[in-house]
Amino acid sequence: MASYKGHLAFAAPLGFVYGGMARSQLGFEADTAMVGALLTTVGGLLPDLDSDSGVPVRELFSLAAVMVPLLMWRRLMNAHFTDESMFLFLAVVYLLIRFVISRIFKHLSVHRGMYHSIPAMLIAGLIVFLAYQHPSMRVRLFLSVGVMIGFLLHLVLDEMCSVDFHGFTIKLNKFAGSAVKFFSPSIVGTVTAYAILIGLAYLTILDVERTTGRNVLPANMRISGR
Repeated sequence: MASYKGHLAFAAPLGFVYGGMARSQLGFEADTAMVGALLTTVGGLLPDLDSDSGVPVRELFSLAAVMVPLLMWRRLMNAHFTDESMFLFLAVVYLLIRFVISRIFKHLSVHRGMYHSIPAMLIAGLIVFLAYQHPSMRVRLFLSVGVMIGFLLHLVLDEMCSVDFHGFTIKLNKFAGSAVKFFSPSIVGTVTAYAILIGLAYLTILDVERTTGRNVLPANMRISGR
């Protein structure tokens, strides 16, 4: 499989291209395009959170602990948090991700499990979409798609690096077919991933409805009282 540095070597140029196209072809502001480039690069590293190596995991969880609170900043402002309460809330989020969630994730995840999958890619994109409450739906989609593109690049690179070329013979190693997938051998892992994905998708639809004022879900799929 591709190394951590190898993924970074591909993810960073991809982020540069994605941000550059957003600026030159789609008319996004320069700062928005740069944020998209950064998130695309980070997305290209995210699947390594389940790595057996300690260094990438520590670095990625440290990065996630900083970026998630930053993405949530606008949402908290729109919820009329005071400066002090917002600071305290974001500090708690940082500590939870850095020291609690990272330990739980390490014990529950296995390398090349469901975290290396298409559902995990969609989960990463939905988390960014929900966390960053920008008034422009176009900006939110741009950032969430950037994370997913980077994530997908990581999966594809892992899949490609599962192939050894010896002359005209292609020999697949033990990791072949374990990166770009929709299911894993673990039923619990698969069910958990899809449960999280469905839950986030439902929250995303409700958030879009609230933001746009348009009903997307039929009445019989709504939670009572909404």
